[in-house]
Amino acid sequence: MTGFYHPEWLLALIVLPILYYYYYHETNRKKQEAIVFSHIGFLKSALHGSRQSSRPQTLLLLVLAAIGCIIIGLADPHIPLEQTKEGVNVILVLDISGSMQATDYQPTRLESSKRSAEILLRSLDAKDYAGIITFESGATSAAYLSPDKDRVIRKLQAIEPKEGATAIGDGLALGLDMAESIPNRKKVVILLSDGVNNAGVIHPDEAANFAREKGIQVFTIGMGSDSPVVLGYDWFGNPQYATLDEEMLQRIASTTEGRYYKSVDDRTLSEIYSNLNKEIKREREETSIRDWFFIGAIILIGAEIFLRYGRRRIIQ
Repeated sequence: MTGFYHPEWLLALIVLPILYYYYYHETNRKKQEAIVFSHIGFLKSALHGSRQSSRPQTLLLLVLAAIGCIIIGLADPHIPLEQTKEGVNVILVLDISGSMQATDYQPTRLESSKRSAEILLRSLDAKDYAGIITFESGATSAAYLSPDKDRVIRKLQAIEPKEGATAIGDGLALGLDMAESIPNRKKVVILLSDGVNNAGVIHPDEAANFAREKGIQVFTIGMGSDSPVVLGYDWFGNPQYATLDEEMLQRIASTTEGRYYKSVDDRTLSEIYSNLNKEIKREREETSIRDWFFIGAIILIGAEIFLRYGRRRIIQ
C-alpha cells in the first residue's frame, strides 16, 4: 500500500481550498464594486464573456496544483515495488555422497544436478548473490556467497563426488550460515539430496527449525528414479539400493515455508531448476516517489509562467 513517511505535511493541503475560496470571494467582490462604482463601458469590460475570465482561474488552478504537489512531496510518499533493492542470497546445498555417482541420470546424478543448477544460477537477477555448499559425511563451502555468478558456476563445475555418507543436517546448517553472512537481504536455500540422513552432528529437523527462526526459505529437491537403483553389493553379494527420504525433505520445506520437488530423471531435474527462480518471492520494497511530485510542481509552475508571460499572456 502507498504510505507517507511525513504525513503531517498533508495538513497543509487545507490551504488550497482556502486560497481558492479567497480568490472566488475577491473576484465576486470586485465585480460588485464595478457594478456600483463604474460606468457602463467599464461594466461591460469587467463582465465580458467567460473566455477571458476563465484564464485567470486557470492560472490560479495551476499554482494551487503546484503547491499541492510540493506539499505531497514533502510528505514523502512511498509505493511498494516488486524488486528488492538489495537482491536475494541464494545458497545451493548439494549432496555429493557416494550415491550421487549412480548412472540412472546421465552421465551421473551429480553431473546432472550440476548441469541443472547452472541453469538456475544463470537465471538469477543481477543483484542476487549465490553460493554453494556441498555435503557427504560432513559439509564444506564450495563457492562463497558472491554476486559474480560466473565465478560461482566455475566452482560448481569443479565439484567432484565423494565416497562418504549423507549428512543432510550439517549441509543445511552450513548453508544457513552462508545465507546469513550478508545481512539485510532475503535469504533462500535450495537443498538437493538423493539419500537418507545417516551422518553428521546436526539433525535436519534442528537445521529446519533454525531456518524458520531466521525466516529463511528452504526449497528441497529429492533426486531418485521411479525404479530401484543398485549402488553396489555388500560382503555377502546382496545389492545395495539408493534410497530417498522424501518425508524428511518434505518436512524441511514445510517447516520453512518452502516447497518440495521430486526429480525422477534429467528432464524433470532441469525443469525444477529452471522454474525455481520464479518461486523465489522477492519482497516488496518501499520506494520514495516524492521527486515525481516535485518534478510535477516544476512543470505546473512552468506552465503557469508560460500562460502568464508567453505569447498569449494576460496584460496586467
